[in-house]
Amino acid sequence: MANVTVIGAQWGDEGKGKIVDWLASRADAVVRFQGGHNAGHTLVVGENVYKLSLLPSGIVTGTLSIIGNGVVLDPWHLKDEIARLEGQGVIITPDNFAIADNCPLILPLHRDLDGLRETAAGAGKIGTTGRGIGPAYEDKVGRRAIRVCDLAHLDHLEPQLDRLCAHHDALRAGFGQPPVDREALLATLREIAPFVLQYAQPVWKRLKKVRKAGARVLFEGAQGVLLDVDHGTYPFVTSSNTVSGTAASGSGLGPSATGFVLGIVKAYTTRVGSGPFPTELDDDTGQRLGERGHEFGTVTGRKRRCGWFDAVLVRQSCAISGVTGIALTKLDVLDGFETVKICTGYRLKGRIMDYFPSHAADQAAVEPIYEELPGWSETTAGARSWADLPANAIKYISRVQELIETPVALVSTSPEREDTILVRDPFED
Repeated sequence: MANVTVIGAQWGDEGKGKIVDWLASRADAVVRFQGGHNAGHTLVVGENVYKLSLLPSGIVTGTLSIIGNGVVLDPWHLKDEIARLEGQGVIITPDNFAIADNCPLILPLHRDLDGLRETAAGAGKIGTTGRGIGPAYEDKVGRRAIRVCDLAHLDHLEPQLDRLCAHHDALRAGFGQPPVDREALLATLREIAPFVLQYAQPVWKRLKKVRKAGARVLFEGAQGVLLDVDHGTYPFVTSSNTVSGTAASGSGLGPSATGFVLGIVKAYTTRVGSGPFPTELDDDTGQRLGERGHEFGTVTGRKRRCGWFDAVLVRQSCAISGVTGIALTKLDVLDGFETVKICTGYRLKGRIMDYFPSHAADQAAVEPIYEELPGWSETTAGARSWADLPANAIKYISRVQELIETPVALVSTSPEREDTILVRDPFED
């Protein structure tokens, strides 16, 4: 039986939460391997709605849930999120939840810097969530991060604080801000340390033991491939690698452990924040997609931009991330459209292109080439088998998988866990 790695194959917000929750009920461990609390999942289980942004989705089902070393961790947000879920009856203990002890921390100074930069950037802003994710990753790469394991050695933190504050004090001065209050920072770390350390451990050892026992591991990605810092729409990207290969480096297991790569793909396209979006619709159709799809960010609440399905982008994402099969979500949002469109290529300065270019100017200039398909008036909401789907909906799915050169493994037809058509079981592949 295979392990499964779940990633978003668009710009995030593809409905990963429902799919990961559905898979987590059949997994023995769920691992977050990159990103931070800028990534949101909404899980609908019966009458209960759970909103997660840092905790792995498996925590709701009681599955062993792990935050890997590739994540940047805001310990204060973690404490609040755990308290909120416990208030909903979710049990979270060191038996079912663990944090990599080499995981970097997001500090108040990271949030400060994030906000200062975005404000100063004006029209050139990236559109970050302002939660300190990018600055925390910068400090990790700059070898000045404070990590979870440092919370157990706060009396020996001075050399690391010297490096950290030398960097941030210079940046803060450039924005007209006072230096970092080192004593206040240390005081907040001392206060939060016992809470975080109860969950801290070398998770690579725990995962090695889980895997040796033949258990099934689900690797849970955040954001989407088009936000990858290398392969996304740079500079309008996140600060980590969101592709499937990061599951290995961000968890402490080798690449052979990642197994079946399931790319989550919305039946249309959405994006939050700034950046190019070839199929964006600034008309009644775009408004209709947004309203029917309830397109607001789980974390930020920001309205998502909406457009037709872009097969060029998804085909590129699947190739870059080695996607084995896709889970197509929110098919029901397309119910009732007389016709639906799929982007099959681009025009750029009179040239036809079958891929998305790397340069921001070219990305902003491409014009989508559309293929139009007949829509369907019947509902797909709640369908659990191919027999429940209208013929034109099946034709649409078939055309999507043909254009992206990747088979459909699952189709999601509502936020409910059981409203899922299983074509190919990732865990049994």
